[in-house]
Amino acid sequence: MGPIKKNSDFWYHVAAFAMILVWGISFLNTRVLLDAGLTPTEIFVARFTIAYLSLLVICRFKVRYTGWRDELLFVVCGVAGGSAYFIAENTALELTLISDVAVLVSTAPLTTALMGAIFYRDERITWLSCVGMIIAFVGSVMLALKNGFVWGDSISGDLLALLAAFVWAFYSMALKKLNRTYTTLFITRKLFFYGILSALPLLLMEESRIDWQAVKQPEVWGNLLYLGLICSMAAYFIWGITVKRIGAVRASNYFYLSPIISMIAAAIWFGERTNAIAYIGCALILAGVIMAEKFKRKPETEPAESNQ
Repeated sequence: MGPIKKNSDFWYHVAAFAMILVWGISFLNTRVLLDAGLTPTEIFVARFTIAYLSLLVICRFKVRYTGWRDELLFVVCGVAGGSAYFIAENTALELTLISDVAVLVSTAPLTTALMGAIFYRDERITWLSCVGMIIAFVGSVMLALKNGFVWGDSISGDLLALLAAFVWAFYSMALKKLNRTYTTLFITRKLFFYGILSALPLLLMEESRIDWQAVKQPEVWGNLLYLGLICSMAAYFIWGITVKRIGAVRASNYFYLSPIISMIAAAIWFGERTNAIAYIGCALILAGVIMAEKFKRKPETEPAESNQ
């Protein structure tokens, strides 16, 4: 049974790598849309609306009241894992390099580990994990100050990328509770809904910069469809299945490849170049995150997901 299980898991590992490849390149798709004149909020709302409507077409829509406590957790997922995260990330892409955003956002496992240590006893971290967090923090400072301590768009963008990593931790904490009761598909649909709903006030307040002639271009609507159908709807669903099969810990290891993919892609398509300090900072961040995750104390048990 061992070899059969090993071979059957192979394609789930391939799927995990494929989703990281998709998400790693998605920074470039967002940058194209920003250059076309769309605002960070417009890109997010369009992306999640496409994903949400597609889910309603594919899956049977069922209205279900989950109780106000769980519904509040769904709201947290929609805001922290949706509107707040992506709007902060998209705005950061306007202000700084794609590679900077990709690396700084990859510190999300660290903020999640810290949040887990606060709220869950079985998520306590070891001193070696703390050392890894400190190394990653030093790398983040080096990356943010790669051009010296001069306040400007670059530093603002780096801070927004770190904010995105921070709010992701709240999403992870809410998701951990919801996974005990609901399926990945149901949670994803709720996430999309509350993500869109929470972003609408921002969308109504801001002045649109959309060039509708530009939107008609294939590269613009094509990137929107890619972000909505592939990076959101399909990727969230496939990732959920993958995590369920090979486990969250093994699947999350593939996240370490995302910044590398983004940096290579940004250098090829946008010609992004940076200095030695930034490269050292990137290396420290990746090393720190890997160390913190490797030596993090694992939960004794992980609740199974129901099939509701």
